[in-house]
Amino acid sequence: MSKTKVQWGILGTANIAKKVGGAIKIAENAELLAVASRSQARANQWAKNNQIERAYGSYDALLEDPQINAVYIPLPPSMHAKWTIKAADHGKHILCEKPLSVTADEAVAMAETCKANQVQLMDGVMWVHHDRTNRMLGLIKNGSLGEMRRVTATFTFNWDQIPHDNIRIKKELGGGSLGDLGYYCIRAILWAFSDCPTKVFATARHENDVDYNLTAILWFDEQRMASFDCGFDIGTRKWFEIAGTQASLICDDFTVPWKPETARFWIHHANGKDAEHRIDGCVQEVKMIEYFSTVAQTGNFNSKLIADAVDTMHICDALKKSIRLNQVIDLV
Repeated sequence: MSKTKVQWGILGTANIAKKVGGAIKIAENAELLAVASRSQARANQWAKNNQIERAYGSYDALLEDPQINAVYIPLPPSMHAKWTIKAADHGKHILCEKPLSVTADEAVAMAETCKANQVQLMDGVMWVHHDRTNRMLGLIKNGSLGEMRRVTATFTFNWDQIPHDNIRIKKELGGGSLGDLGYYCIRAILWAFSDCPTKVFATARHENDVDYNLTAILWFDEQRMASFDCGFDIGTRKWFEIAGTQASLICDDFTVPWKPETARFWIHHANGKDAEHRIDGCVQEVKMIEYFSTVAQTGNFNSKLIADAVDTMHICDALKKSIRLNQVIDLV
């Protein structure tokens, strides 16, 4: 593997860019070289505040920089497809914030363009890169839970007052609780079952023409089912339960550990839970950047990461259709 650090650029100055930008600066095999904004003044200020060498007043200008190997895209979902495709055409590897896109058709186009340009595409779902995730998956796969039966997940937080200027509730920018929060739950379900559902159903309450609170059911082969809820009007919840015929696995903070320095989960048996499982010293944002940078350095592309993101978008589309038609949607 090349010891040269991957040179990163960030397209946009959204709040999440500071968190991921900080991870890029900490990662052993990455370096944050540039940031771009539609405003030169905003780019200059962000670069100064975050000690970044280069600031560009347009996204195109950053993509033209030949020293940039990879870009992180924290733009609104409605802009993900356009700028991912542009970045791929410039030969940049792309870490795109979730949801990957607004529609599954966009996601497919993004994936195909990245494949054609031989660059890695990955969505910014950080928890899948945590050491805890591999530990939990090992227990699922070795039969510790028995035969898999059900996954239940939730991700919510509460706005006391609806912030109408927030992109999460702007339809034209790809807002809604499904893309912002439910995306994580779907990804957890696909991860646990290593499979896609055969049919889905969802219902939602809308505000400002976006799904503000949503509940979904997913059916799988082999007597398996899953359900999740997400929303902007319930106190913070970010847990899942993976249940088998012999035991269940409980994680109460799967998206982001309550304590950054310590992650945990439990196995529950019929006679009660066993000892708490703890994983210390893992920063999932840094793990994500280091993994992605290694792929960029070696060229050993991970097609499964792309497939997982595209599959998630196909399910999001089906759930939206279910809400619109008020019926179960078959996926096979």
